[in-house]
Amino acid sequence: MTSLLPVPETRVLAVASHVVSGYVGNKIAVFTLQSLGCDVAALNTVQFSNHTGYRQWQGTKSTAQEITALYEGLQSAYLDDFDMMLSGYIPGAEAVNAVGAIAKALKEKNRENFFWVLDPVMGDNGRLYVAEDVVPAYRGLVPYADLILPNQFEAELLSGVAIKDMASLTAAIQALHDTYKIPHVVITSVTLPHAPEDLPSSAGKHLSVVGSTMTSAGQARLFKIVFPAINCYFSGTGDMFAALMVVRMREAVSAVPGLGGTTSWQSGDDVATLELPLAKAAEKTLASMHELLSRTSERMGQVVEKTMRGMTEDDKKDDKKMHLVKSKAAELQLVRNPDCLRDPKVQFRAKEM
Repeated sequence: MTSLLPVPETRVLAVASHVVSGYVGNKIAVFTLQSLGCDVAALNTVQFSNHTGYRQWQGTKSTAQEITALYEGLQSAYLDDFDMMLSGYIPGAEAVNAVGAIAKALKEKNRENFFWVLDPVMGDNGRLYVAEDVVPAYRGLVPYADLILPNQFEAELLSGVAIKDMASLTAAIQALHDTYKIPHVVITSVTLPHAPEDLPSSAGKHLSVVGSTMTSAGQARLFKIVFPAINCYFSGTGDMFAALMVVRMREAVSAVPGLGGTTSWQSGDDVATLELPLAKAAEKTLASMHELLSRTSERMGQVVEKTMRGMTEDDKKDDKKMHLVKSKAAELQLVRNPDCLRDPKVQFRAKEM
């Protein structure tokens, strides 16, 4: 009897933040990965009441020593048999280095078959939201990763290239390949102007994702996917993108005989750019993202209305309280829409750059 899921049996170590209520970090990653058939071990780097977009929260950050101790507990119980690792938000440079040490140990244990997806969470929209010493800590880890998922600002920090147009974006990705020998790169949110021929017929603002799997000579094989923006700010979208890329990359690689047994799952030079597993994984990931964000957006008004029922008129005039209401309404509608994760109906197609 064959499995209904195309993803091979996969055990993932997910290292990211945890919130008691809401969906960011490991609250997204664990559900997403499990919904697509992966066995997940969650190592939480913070425990907060809710995500920081609410502008108020309670909780604690894990120290480097605590992160290391949790992994050592897994290791001593023979529970470190991971095929893949996903790392997201990590609080502080020491903790970043501790997570890096875990990834290095896992790569050493399973040299050819282990795959590390690193989301170097440092900032967005031109500003850091971590301490400055976190940046060099991440720069020291990128050479050990197999796939990195920076946003545009983080790609600038890592590459040293200011991204102002498609030419400088191309230069930044090539610099990442050259400097770190990182096999796979996806820049997760690019806000540069698009060429008219790249835009679909639908009106409105569009964003793009740009990726590359390097050749054996270290040259970028660049593709981009343009998709419509949804006029709302959601927290956790980067975490959802990263979790979906873990599964979809595993799925795409498993469809190519022998590729899963090669170092970093790096396709041969004869593979066309649009046939790269990375491009196929990004297409499916964005399809799921767009569907789920659309459904979240459609339901936001209902959530606001329900939350406001117990509020006084003075509460409704209080900007701080209304921000909390709107933040709750923008929480991703994840658990009610697993079909978006498993079998998205919309389609996006990569284009070669």
